[in-house]
Amino acid sequence: MRLFRKKDADPIPSSRPDKATGRWTELINAATRHRSWRPLTRLDAYTRTLTRGDQALLTIFALAIIVTSMVGLRALERTFLVSVPAHGGTLVEGDLGSPRYVNPLLAISDADRDITALTYAGLMGLSNNGTLVPVLAKSYTVSPDGKTYTFTIRQNARFSDGTPVTAEDVVFTVEKAQDPALKSPQFANWSGVTVTAVDSHTVRFILPTPYAPFLENATLGILPAHLWRNVSDAQFPFVNLEIDPVGAGPFIVRNTIRSNGIITEYDLSASNNYVLGQPYLDGMNIKFYSNRAALAAALANGAIQSAYDTPGNGARMVTAPLSSVFGVFFNANEDPILTHKEIRQALSVAIDRKYIVNNILSGYATTLGGPIPPGTGVTQTPPPSSTDTIRNAAAVLENAGWTYDGNARQWKNARLKLSFGSITIKTSNAPELKLVASAVRNDWEKLGIAVSIELYEPGDLNTNVIRPRKYSALLFGMVIGHDQDLYPFWHSSERNDPGLNIAMYANKTVDSLLADARATSSPKQRLADLNGIEKAVSADYPAAFLYTPRFTYTLPTSLKGVVLPPIAVPSDRFASIASWYEQTDLVWPFLTRYQ
Repeated sequence: MRLFRKKDADPIPSSRPDKATGRWTELINAATRHRSWRPLTRLDAYTRTLTRGDQALLTIFALAIIVTSMVGLRALERTFLVSVPAHGGTLVEGDLGSPRYVNPLLAISDADRDITALTYAGLMGLSNNGTLVPVLAKSYTVSPDGKTYTFTIRQNARFSDGTPVTAEDVVFTVEKAQDPALKSPQFANWSGVTVTAVDSHTVRFILPTPYAPFLENATLGILPAHLWRNVSDAQFPFVNLEIDPVGAGPFIVRNTIRSNGIITEYDLSASNNYVLGQPYLDGMNIKFYSNRAALAAALANGAIQSAYDTPGNGARMVTAPLSSVFGVFFNANEDPILTHKEIRQALSVAIDRKYIVNNILSGYATTLGGPIPPGTGVTQTPPPSSTDTIRNAAAVLENAGWTYDGNARQWKNARLKLSFGSITIKTSNAPELKLVASAVRNDWEKLGIAVSIELYEPGDLNTNVIRPRKYSALLFGMVIGHDQDLYPFWHSSERNDPGLNIAMYANKTVDSLLADARATSSPKQRLADLNGIEKAVSADYPAAFLYTPRFTYTLPTSLKGVVLPPIAVPSDRFASIASWYEQTDLVWPFLTRYQ
């Protein structure tokens, strides 16, 4: 309501200053200080005519409009904006053991390989779908004969100390791997390979024979030659660079914590020099535990956020196939009865694989019927049915002329004058394998076979059982790797130590396929060779193939972008760690091309 003394008079002035009027006047004066704007001038004149109550109502109404507009604009903005990863956050992870050799040439334990994978990079690397992609290398070429590989190193490739990665660093690293005095686990991968620096950013490898899986070797982390060149072979394992690495990986060491001289914690920060871009995570904190129980307790009480092969309450679990094959491998040299295919087949058919996967491995495995793990594009051999396993196994023996003598508790073959009634399973003294061995024993005993189990510590099993081939049935896991090179496991030339053909298998057709799969540069031909190998080996039953385990990784729900490739060694879980993130930003869609 407005009050006037006469028609054209000014409003009656208030006896004291009005705060609402003052605010409006200040705003209008500020807007018109430098330039007279007619609408604001009129608004100023209008507000001066209002009473204090009307002015207060106008102020409240204006503020409501402003707030409502802001909320509406924010909602509209969220409708059109997209969420993208942003830098920030730290992942606290638990690990088993303690690293000693954080060095791509000497790493032997999973703890060694984990820190090495985070701090070093190779010419090639593993992508999140399991394929090999250039990392320090910008590109590579392969000669028509498959023996010469030429890599071009990225111009912006830098070690964590800021120095450039050059061809000389690659040559130095490979030549150290080839040095027998260093005794590097990488020695066999580089034996016979000639490496040359063509120029500062071009390196060439010449192989003695074509080897299609060679790109897997090129994932070897590169050492900075300027720091390692003057370190002798004898001192290589003991210098500070072993625990405080300078590499070209996604993270750098910020600090290490020790207890009684043993490293218990690594504090890592994102590297600004990483060639594929600074990781989204600001850092990683890796804490080491002496046993699985302590690791599980740390995950349960929140001391750590993530760990592999360790379930966590209420946390998110990510899984991936392991590039390994577990089975019972037969050795007919130790027990001649196993030369008969029907015996091997019956032993394989009798095993209830679904029981093992569901009840012992909690479903974190895939049943197998052949030597190649799933996920490779190879047509898998179906595993024997888990229905009526004992009846089916008995039928295999009966169809081959065997009959069961209940009194003697043996299977007998009158024509061959042979009997079969007992077998010994040898395996590692590991909880999981002990349970699997017991399940296999139960199935074989139902078939009428007496079974004994012998357990060995891992080192003892390798030295006294596997290397001298002192077993008739060995429950074991073959780590195939990403390159799917089956030659060491099934070629007849690899039957004796140090070969890995633990089934003592020999088949000329398979030998030819294995050699061709190694040499061919055609992916199509290689897949055809692998399919032939899968089919032929499965049909011969050199082993009772059981399962491929699944790798399990417990992570906090706040961590995004985690995609695991097929896992050969646990450190493969870090293949795409530069893309993991906790923080996000909202941006307009057209700006995502720059992320």
